[in-house]
Amino acid sequence: MIEILDTTLRDGEQTAGVSFNPDEKLAIARLLLEELKVNRIEVASARVSRGEQEAFAKICAWASTCGKLDAVEALGFVDGGVSVDWIASAGGQVLNLLTKGSLRHVTAQLRKTPVQHRDDILREIQLAVSKGLKVNVYLEDWSNGMAESPDYVFFLVDALKDAPVERIMLPDTLGILNPSLAGAYCRTMVDRYPGIRFDFHPHNDYDLAAANAFEAVKAGVSGLHVTVNGLGERTGNLPVSSALGILNDHLKADNTLVESRLMHVCRYVETISGVRIPANKPLVGEFAFTQTSGIHADGDRKGGLYQNALMPERFGRHRHYALGKTSGKANIVKNLESLGITLSPEQMKQVTARVVELGDKKESLSPADLPFIVADVLKGDFSAVPDRIHIINYSLQLTRGMRPVSNLRIDMDGTEYEETSAGDGQYDAFMKALWKIYDRLGRRHPKLTDYVVKIPPGGKTDALVETTISWEMDGRGFKTRGVDSDQTEAAIKATVKMLNLIENNRI
Repeated sequence: MIEILDTTLRDGEQTAGVSFNPDEKLAIARLLLEELKVNRIEVASARVSRGEQEAFAKICAWASTCGKLDAVEALGFVDGGVSVDWIASAGGQVLNLLTKGSLRHVTAQLRKTPVQHRDDILREIQLAVSKGLKVNVYLEDWSNGMAESPDYVFFLVDALKDAPVERIMLPDTLGILNPSLAGAYCRTMVDRYPGIRFDFHPHNDYDLAAANAFEAVKAGVSGLHVTVNGLGERTGNLPVSSALGILNDHLKADNTLVESRLMHVCRYVETISGVRIPANKPLVGEFAFTQTSGIHADGDRKGGLYQNALMPERFGRHRHYALGKTSGKANIVKNLESLGITLSPEQMKQVTARVVELGDKKESLSPADLPFIVADVLKGDFSAVPDRIHIINYSLQLTRGMRPVSNLRIDMDGTEYEETSAGDGQYDAFMKALWKIYDRLGRRHPKLTDYVVKIPPGGKTDALVETTISWEMDGRGFKTRGVDSDQTEAAIKATVKMLNLIENNRI
């Protein structure tokens, strides 16, 4: 079985601009171990800060209550026991000891000889073991060590092979490897030291982390180091989603990862970190299971001709068919089927022409737009989505030092309703007033899951703002969009669009 160590909370937190507080770290740790089922998590670096130790202690306290303490690890240093005491005092049981895996690092950074560094490492290991800690050893800059000073690498590992060390971890610290070198270097280590458990720790500077991990596992390493969404310094680390796909589909290698929880964990970390998942990111990106070409949709209707083993249902997702100038009839049919709309061949031809026309203008179209496109194109020939809910008027009050307040009056099927509410922002106050009306009427409403604002580059203060809001209702996700020169008004337009879709059972 290939062990997965997730280092989102240690190496991933070295992403520029990313910092987790103790409660966020605990929440992510629980998701990783309990839902995604990684084998181990590296959650802290010793001596960094008081907040880091508080977070580490909090995670250790939780882990000790559910038998997972030995899966919680912290990075420590060859520092005469300071890191050992830091980890032990916080309740930790596992030290990941950072040592130098290349001769250049030993001589230039530490200004020591290989023998001095070896002796310091062995003393640190014995001290950690005497305090009840288990020890794994990182060979920092190992990939450069293998390229420039392999005799030094072997000298160090020869000394470690008989020491009380659980694993030796092989980092491509600067992301210099390619698949051929990664496979060759890892195979050299595994063949030379068959009794040692090796982890491979790839970085993604050349966008080769996943390919290098593939070769490392083929070469016989026992574990891979990953982060959620590929977080990490510079260009990041191996994404856990990439590791999952490689292990399950290409290598057929046993592992404990739970595919169905991948998306949930990745979205949560995206929210907490503030680093968005690229839309085209395999498995977890917004477009990962979206077909745009009409010929692909047609092929899927005729026996899944454009589908591979990466079925979206494995990851708790669904396949979508985008609308644009390359969509063609098949994409539109797929979306109309999901909306329960049936058109005649002539009507379909007209709607297809309009979708292509809008796509040529680079209009952003979503499946939720389709009923409105149909209504606009066919007018009297098709029963348009009725405007059952519309805003009569609203006021938004913003006063410095006070919470924003919204007063809202809406018409629902010919009956007017009014509510007032405060909120944490103008749109939040508007939504709270709106849901007050819905709650009073006993009507269900969706949950807002994402809110994206797009402003043209170099836009002026009166530039049009496009607000796209993601919603979820009954387990189904959908988006609505509003455009206006005022951001709040754009969001309100998107909200009214959502309300009418729901009231007309279009979702």
